[in-house]
Amino acid sequence: MRGARRRLVETLREKGIRDLAVLRAFDLTRRHEFVPTGVRHRAYEDAPLPIGSGQTISQPSIHARYLELLQLKGTERVLEIGTGSGYQTVLLSHLVAQIFTIERIPALYTMAREAIARAGAKNVSMLLGDGTVGWREYAPYDAILVSAGGPSVPQPLVEQLAEGGRMLVPVGPMEEQTLKLVTRHGATVETRDVAPVRFVPLYGSHGWEQQ
Repeated sequence: MRGARRRLVETLREKGIRDLAVLRAFDLTRRHEFVPTGVRHRAYEDAPLPIGSGQTISQPSIHARYLELLQLKGTERVLEIGTGSGYQTVLLSHLVAQIFTIERIPALYTMAREAIARAGAKNVSMLLGDGTVGWREYAPYDAILVSAGGPSVPQPLVEQLAEGGRMLVPVGPMEEQTLKLVTRHGATVETRDVAPVRFVPLYGSHGWEQQ
């Protein structure tokens, strides 16, 4: 599916993605290996797709925007909240030094672990648990990506940002959120609104309460 992958990269360019490292990560990562067989023929469309357990894999242009906004240099330790299919995790594996990723749904955790292993990503550590509390053992992180929308910015994640660290997190009601870029400067935390987005709900002790 290399041709389809190349077409996706061209689509991302047309949508304004300029970071060559991000575009290369998309060229190297086989999205069809992270979606169920029933939707595999749509793997390289710029569209979200269902991955089971009521979750989705985001459209590639959203992933690309996320990754470009973080201005990654390749040396970062990154925390990802919501492993999902593992696709974004593998994209990150081409862009940073180390990734720590948390998934709360056991079935997705197992599928993602297998897909990440198949992709050959060696710089990924996985945890099954509540992503809203972060992973203190390996903090601080240069970047944190939250792949679900919560009612507010989880305070434990702010505390686990390194000096100058950046976090992308969707905040707002369940139906629609605002993507926020949170940057830590010493005791000061700067928050900037980026764009309106729609993500699956962020459940956990510092997110939405599971019904």
